[in-house]
Amino acid sequence: MKHILVVDDDPTVSEVVAGYLDRAGFAVDVAADGPTAVAQAAALPPDLVVLDLMLPGMDGLEVCRRIRTAGPLPVIMLTARGDEEDRVLGLEVGADDYVTKPFSPRELVLRVESVLRRSGAAAAVRAERPEPWLRAGPIALHPTARRATRAGAELALTIREFDLLEFFLRNPGQATSREELMQRVWGWEFGDLSTVTVHVRRLREKVEDDPAHPRLISTVWGLGYRFDAPLPQEVEAGHGH
Repeated sequence: MKHILVVDDDPTVSEVVAGYLDRAGFAVDVAADGPTAVAQAAALPPDLVVLDLMLPGMDGLEVCRRIRTAGPLPVIMLTARGDEEDRVLGLEVGADDYVTKPFSPRELVLRVESVLRRSGAAAAVRAERPEPWLRAGPIALHPTARRATRAGAELALTIREFDLLEFFLRNPGQATSREELMQRVWGWEFGDLSTVTVHVRRLREKVEDDPAHPRLISTVWGLGYRFDAPLPQEVEAGHGH
């Protein structure tokens, strides 16, 4: 049984969310403030955290940073307003998804299942059929070990960033719309496309020499993005001749 930690200072929200998750077959713990959430996550590490952005004492962003120090942990952020800035902030600290209040508890359960499926099941399936490293230019990624490096240095990627980079490495030279990325990487049939934009920007900051002038992840105007993998002969030509 997967264990979910719900962190919200509004007892009504916590109660409703916990009830829906419980009926969906999850074990649920609840915390009403940041310090309690950090302590509970340390004492009994959850499989996923549903985390309100606006909390007394310590905001959701700080809670997210602290609970992540022990290792990668899926986080779904609850944002009180439909404010783009709040959502982007949540994604910047590595939230894997966000839901804007007021929200449908059933939708939240679907999001929880989707994030857990992406982070757990995909790794389990890959473990059954080990794969070699995927490589393009300075980037190397091992799907089974969930490791990625740039010029030999380990990359600290969130679950979503890793999945996005893996998709790009498997589909070099292919222009892909944000809608298609959302479906194939996120597993969502619906959602805010700015989520994709933010994740691509964060990924560029980690894999590009100059994120402002990306050479690996190109924007295809009016459509989406394309991963331009340098060909081996291009790399060799650049160094040798």
